[in-house]
Amino acid sequence: MTTSQSAPFERVVLIVLDSCGCGSAPDASRYGDAGANTLGHIGERLGGLHLPNLEALGLGNLTQIPGLQKTANPLGGFGRMRERSIGKDTTTGHWELAGLDVQSEFPVYPQGFPAEMINRFIAQTGRGVLGNKPASGTAILDELGPEHLRTGSLIVYTSGDSVFQIAAHEEVVPLAELYRACEVARKLCDERNISRVIARPFVGEPGKFRRTYNRRDYAMPPPAATALSRIADSGRPVVGIGKIWDIYAGHGITESIHSEGNTDGLRLTLEAMKQTERGLIFINLVDFDMLYGHRRDPQGYGQALAEFDAFLPSLHQQLGPRDLVLLTADHGNDPTWPGTDHTREDVPLLAFTKTPPDPRRADLGLREGFFDVAQTLCDAFSLPAWPRGKSVLPHLLPS
Repeated sequence: MTTSQSAPFERVVLIVLDSCGCGSAPDASRYGDAGANTLGHIGERLGGLHLPNLEALGLGNLTQIPGLQKTANPLGGFGRMRERSIGKDTTTGHWELAGLDVQSEFPVYPQGFPAEMINRFIAQTGRGVLGNKPASGTAILDELGPEHLRTGSLIVYTSGDSVFQIAAHEEVVPLAELYRACEVARKLCDERNISRVIARPFVGEPGKFRRTYNRRDYAMPPPAATALSRIADSGRPVVGIGKIWDIYAGHGITESIHSEGNTDGLRLTLEAMKQTERGLIFINLVDFDMLYGHRRDPQGYGQALAEFDAFLPSLHQQLGPRDLVLLTADHGNDPTWPGTDHTREDVPLLAFTKTPPDPRRADLGLREGFFDVAQTLCDAFSLPAWPRGKSVLPHLLPS
């Protein structure tokens, strides 16, 4: 941790490119993901990626990504992080980014949820249930959406993650009722240690159903305090954009801003920077995962990466001399991989300030735990050292 009396940074912007993995982890075979590579395979499928700003930060130095070159003078620190926790889901990845080491697996339900649990859910919500099986979120709407419109029964499904998802048409089940049903499910899931309940509202007609951004996540609270709480307790704001508040069940978040996808999230990031001069601004860009990873759409994923790359100059322009930006991901979701689930991968870590680092120290190397982000946050704000992880600030600050 830095020994300076004042914090080296006033503000940190932490951006999670949801699911943007950079190559399978050593234990990926345990998850059926040996060989998965979200960025690499998207580049191969598209005949190369054109991401000049991410390339300049050093993304091409991490691994072989078709279309990206290595740079000898990166504008930021570049490295890759390896998850220490068990799992490959949103909750585990984000909790580890905030400093936790999750070694207890959340349960999954490849055969659907137990009848006893579903019966209690039906009794408490007053609506029937359709599905109750693992499924793609869009495929199950095509399959069961018409029956849902006819009966009003809720569509319940899961995936390779520990998640209880509830889909309902907004004109059949009002949002307030859907959210109450999720609260019922959350209490039932607490009994079984299920990680998340997700409201999946949709609109449209058979053959043209479309999920909306009125999604809400109901997560288990973190099992211990995180670096976010430490920052908030120090009197600094912690602003969550997108599903950040949901992932942490509000713990350590002082302000939550709803976003409607990547484009909106990027706009809100710049607005938040104008309003928040100190503290942490924490963004999740969900479309990479929700719209393109799970739907196995490498073309759309590549376009979303290009949109994010084009945003970076605007972000850099708003940086002050005591601002730090961290770009990373929470897991992989290789859109060329079989199935529709997340993939167990290392993730990029790009760190930059208003001025480029010494190129001799820009290589952050392999970080043995996502919680290096938590340690970096504590270091950036001169807070007590986190119990685990190594800060990247020595690579960025003048020696």
